[in-house]
Amino acid sequence: MRLHVADHPLVAHKLTVLRDAATPSPIFRQLVDELVTLLAYEATRDVRTQPVRITTPVAETTGVKIADPSPIVVPILRAGLGMLDGMTRLLPTAEVGFLGLRRDEETLEAITYANRLPDDLSGRQCFLLDPMLATGGTLVASIEYVLARGARDVTVVCLLAAPEGLATVEAAVGDRAEVSVVVAAVDERLDERAYIVPGLGDAGDRLYGVL
Repeated sequence: MRLHVADHPLVAHKLTVLRDAATPSPIFRQLVDELVTLLAYEATRDVRTQPVRITTPVAETTGVKIADPSPIVVPILRAGLGMLDGMTRLLPTAEVGFLGLRRDEETLEAITYANRLPDDLSGRQCFLLDPMLATGGTLVASIEYVLARGARDVTVVCLLAAPEGLATVEAAVGDRAEVSVVVAAVDERLDERAYIVPGLGDAGDRLYGVL
């Protein structure tokens, strides 16, 4: 597993405002969108391309375009939906799938409740979106889900990660596939409720309100 922490002043600034408990939901949603676009730039650094001939106003030349089959972006419901626009803004040709997982607050295990993905992901670059990598259970389940459908190139985009979650993902993935994790920051630890410290609270609740 490869880990990339986006080290940029704009990333640090936007993340600081996201962490602030006084930041209201509308601003929180806007900042998540902006921050994900910055993270998407890093996450797509190795996106596959293919050559294409074009004609400029001056001459013919060879450029590149996103290679086929097109990448697929998969937000993990529900909080991952808040990251979708920021990712597809930078990767508009990607297809979009959906995967619904929630964490059992007692066992901390990930439970799948919905999916909308192709049966065959062979040869597809998959980008999984989930704001928080806490225990790692949800992301491990998500990665296993796409690997079972043939994916072998998976990039996870998160706002924050805990060291415990990163270790869980790395141990689960092993050398079975090429998995990258792109985050804005790696925080200190998990608390007794498996929340990231200092973190930013429950990303889903802050994006959409408490349900």
